[in-house]
Formats: sequence, C-alpha cells, structure tokens
Amino acid sequence: MTKPPLKILVLDVGGTHVKALATGHKTFIEIPSGPKMTPRKMVADVRKAIDGWDYAAASIGYPGPVVHGKPVADPHNLGPGWVRFDFQKALGVPVKIINDAAMQAMGHYEGGRMLFLGLGTGLGSALIVDGVLEPMELAHLPYKHGRTYEDYVGLRGLKRLGKKKWRECVFDIVKRLRAALEADYVVLGGGDAKLLKKLPPGSRLGNNTYAFRGGYRLWQEPGERHKKTGAADATVTSG
Repeated sequence: MTKPPLKILVLDVGGTHVKALATGHKTFIEIPSGPKMTPRKMVADVRKAIDGWDYAAASIGYPGPVVHGKPVADPHNLGPGWVRFDFQKALGVPVKIINDAAMQAMGHYEGGRMLFLGLGTGLGSALIVDGVLEPMELAHLPYKHGRTYEDYVGLRGLKRLGKKKWRECVFDIVKRLRAALEADYVVLGGGDAKLLKKLPPGSRLGNNTYAFRGGYRLWQEPGERHKKTGAADATVTSG
C-alpha cells in the first residue's frame, strides 16, 4: 500500500504578517504581526485562525538565523522569546524550523545547484545542491570600498545608490556569486527583486508564495525535493 502524504502546516513568519497554509488548502491566511508579536501570541493567533484544519506536522519560516533547527536570535521587528520557545509543544505536532529565505529557496528548487538570493531589507541567501539545503550568510562578506554585499544590494544600498546603480550592483553580485558557488541557476526573491527591469544572465524571478512549497518539501527526502508533489506545488492565493 502507498503511504498517504503527510499533512503539513506551513507558517511564514514576517514582520507585518504571519502567513499560514496547510496541505489540502489553496488559500493562505494572513495574521497581523509586528513588534508585540511573541511566539506564544503567534501560536494562539494561528490556532484561532486555522481552527478545524487538519495537520500532522509543521514547518516554520523564521525571519532570523537558525542553527540545527533552532532560532539563535530574536527577530528585530517582532516581540521577544523566540529562541527558547518550544514550538513543538505549543503546536502539538513535530516541527521543523528554517530561515525564511532558505524556505523560499526550497520552494523554488528545480534540481541541480541553485543559489537563492533574497533582495529586501538585507540580503538573504541559500544554496541547494542535489536537494540538500545549505542556508548561507553571504550578506556580510566584503564587496568593495569597505562595504559588504548587503550594503550594496540591500535596502541601504538602494537608498544610497538609487535604482540604476543598485541594479548594476545586483547584476555584478549575481555574476560573482554564481561563478564562485558554481550555481547552475540563481533565483532572485524578496520584495525588491521586482525593481529589476531585466534579470541577470542565468537567473529567474522568485515568488514569495513558493515559501509554502518549501515548507512542504522540508518533510521530503532530498532526492524528492525537485519533483512535483501535488499540494506542495499547488498555486496558493491570499485569503
């Protein structure tokens, strides 16, 4: 007999909203967050919003560094208490936690060596090789004039340089990182990716809703992560 697919709840935690979607649903729910959002409040709000949903495991895209499946610092734009919070106990199911950029990367993966770069307030990054995910911290590597990659293509760089020079830096940095990491292709996600008039060679534009697909794929074996997976590859819309 074929084992039925695991029903998974995916939470994409952000500074203004927490987005929730589960296997069998095509519309995600948005829950307001902000500087008063603690993990305990988040779980309570999520449980209330998804009352009646059926799930046996959960994935959480976390807006901060995650090491060995655990947050190591509280998010800058949310409330305190995230580092030591027991999400598995609070949700009542097994939980996997991953950096939010890495979860988006997982959702966009189509095999081979893929580099994901999230263009937003900072510079999120992750590399996936043959289905194995490696979250990265490329943002703070030195780039030029004593500044980092993030200083040029993050929000600070966009404001300092203007759109035209910012776009030139995006092209240059994508070229450098793709060559250094031998990536077959680069996915550009994050809110500022839409400011690009054209895309650097070897790159494609990401879609924030693919974070949900990434959350589903966390529970798959590495070799299965680039294959079509039913609900995991469904188009999702806002509720």
